Amino acid sequence: MDREPSSTPLEALPALPALPEGRFSGLTDFTKLIRQAFSVAAVQGWREIIVCDPDFGDWPLGERALIDALNDWSMTGRRFTMLAKNYDEVLRRHARFVTWRRTWAHIVECRANASAPADELPSAMLGPQWVFERLDPQRCTGVAGSEVGRRVALRERLNERLLKSSPAFPATTLGL
Repeated sequence: MDREPSSTPLEALPALPALPEGRFSGLTDFTKLIRQAFSVAAVQGWREIIVCDPDFGDWPLGERALIDALNDWSMTGRRFTMLAKNYDEVLRRHARFVTWRRTWAHIVECRANASAPADELPSAMLGPQWVFERLDPQRCTGVAGSEVGRRVALRERLNERLLKSSPAFPATTLGL
């Protein structure tokens, strides 16, 4: 018996999640934004994610939900780049992320720019069609959006800092 392929009307398909546009303020909004961004990256299949922060101390990297989103996002052809002044806070506060990083070391590149003043490193996330940047880290205020100009400007600043950085936060440490 021949069956016709079923077609789902466009109205019945789930909508892709949207990321916020505009200003955010406060640690609660900031951490919610990060969780949401990683979830959307997994659903939309972003090929590349770049994150930057002086130490990632107040990012929710150790939360189970965020690691689940990173696991859903991780697959062949993906690239995750981190840039920090140092990774001491990541090691101290985000054990789940450290384990995830070890597992997915082949797609994760961690770089450090130890000589740069902390206030010269942006606190930001760059995806293929959306970015956020924390403009005032102490008050956790910043802006998020998908404007091309904002994405290009942030990518240029991050690329400049990545060029001045060196490998850091190894997935494993070899003993003698």
